[in-house]
Amino acid sequence: MREIVFDTETTGLNPASGDRIVEIGCIEIFNRVETGRHFHSYFNPERDMPGEAEAVHGLSATFLSDKPLFADQALDLIEFIGDSPLVAHNASFDFGFLNHELGRCGHAAICLTRMRDTLALARTKHPGAKHSLDALCVRFGIDRSHRVKHGALLDAQLLAQVYVELTGGRQIGLGLVAEAVAATVAAGELVTGDAAREPLAPRPHSASGPELERHRDFLTRLTKPLWERFAALS
Repeated sequence: MREIVFDTETTGLNPASGDRIVEIGCIEIFNRVETGRHFHSYFNPERDMPGEAEAVHGLSATFLSDKPLFADQALDLIEFIGDSPLVAHNASFDFGFLNHELGRCGHAAICLTRMRDTLALARTKHPGAKHSLDALCVRFGIDRSHRVKHGALLDAQLLAQVYVELTGGRQIGLGLVAEAVAATVAAGELVTGDAAREPLAPRPHSASGPELERHRDFLTRLTKPLWERFAALS
């Protein structure tokens, strides 16, 4: 199944009061495996950048002044997203901004039934714990050392790894990762990185002759082994 993990950076917290998206990053995953395809863009918000927002993501009004408007990139974004489910952390926030921007330039809103919220997933799986993206990266051992400030593409990449862990890890259900990758390739999807490696041959797990001999020798040196009690009762 194709899904899109995405994140946004904004000028504030409320699109209804004039706040705008200034960056979006989208990562494509197929059967929980990153394909290497992504969409990323900065946007000119056509307004000032509040200091508290700039402190979070580091994007100044000067930096954004020559970037395209959201309306200029909307069709490319819609094409990339397609009809896939969309995964975000605290997804109602990102969906609210995304649908507000789409509405401003005359495009249909994305149905909320396509929303997958990793914050809600984390609260269900780990109640009482911290559920920020940083905290979840620590929980799952995901390297975030290069995350100095918030950035939509970087955060989407980290969230994609978190989402995989929240939904069962690299092996989903009873199928093997290699089978999922093979299905991805058969479907004509792009697979890169670790997912494209050939599966390793299974390692032998049977004990060798010398190992069995050492084990028998070890058993002869045990005094009053526990299993003798049960043998006497049978």
